[in-house]
Amino acid sequence: MGCASSKKNAEGNYNPSCLTLCMATSSMSDYKKQNITEKYGGTKPILVVCTDEGNMEMANGKVFSTGNHPIEMLVPMLHFRDAGFKFDIATAQGKPVVLEMWAYPKKDQNVRSMQQEVQGMMESPKKIEDIVNLDAYSGIFIPGGHGCMINLPSSVALGKLLNIAHERSLPTVTLCHGPSVYLATSLEGTGKTDCAYKGYKTMVFTDKTDAFTPSVGYLPGPMPWKCQESIVAQGLEVVNKKETGAVMSDRELITGDSPNAANNLGILAAPLLVKYAVDKGL
Repeated sequence: MGCASSKKNAEGNYNPSCLTLCMATSSMSDYKKQNITEKYGGTKPILVVCTDEGNMEMANGKVFSTGNHPIEMLVPMLHFRDAGFKFDIATAQGKPVVLEMWAYPKKDQNVRSMQQEVQGMMESPKKIEDIVNLDAYSGIFIPGGHGCMINLPSSVALGKLLNIAHERSLPTVTLCHGPSVYLATSLEGTGKTDCAYKGYKTMVFTDKTDAFTPSVGYLPGPMPWKCQESIVAQGLEVVNKKETGAVMSDRELITGDSPNAANNLGILAAPLLVKYAVDKGL
């Protein structure tokens, strides 16, 4: 098997190829601590909604070893921590958070320290459906990684929470494949038939890039469904045509296009979260 082919791991699933690991992962993130003039001084944490599923069956039946991308999760959290926020972590089933460990920046002590700080919550997260009071939170953060597409977009409990967050203009931060969760807001059982973010602009990891990556062994086959196409069908406008590390905000929604956007997203979102909390007296 060549260096451009996905690699079967000990569990019989597939990790990205050696080629794409060299091209698309790094031993260090680009996190740099910002000089934040106004910090959050309250006690309400950010709700971090993660995936507890790491096995994505592709259209060809091969299973991709995925989860939340560690840089996408932990680098924005570093900026939020620097701005004074603490965290609460939840998953769909209440099972431990799954990370794409093949993408872990092994030499990055800042990322490692953030993970160590929240490791207990990652191992024993709350269950999304047990969260009934969003008044307890100062914002929502949903990191990407293909794993978030497995069971978060189909979570009625998450859809209900996001609908409440939307009604309250609660800052909601996500990136890469995280925007797949918009689909949850119009699921049967949420009480809504339209997506909460219909008419919003967003960044997302593009279907075009997802369709290309099997050719270099990042994914072991075609995607089982298309994230970008699905959210566009719900009435959102995807702003980016490719992945450049770009970020943006539209009302309460703060988004980025890829793992390369993680640092930029934290820089953009942290002061917006502080402003919201100050304005609301949280």
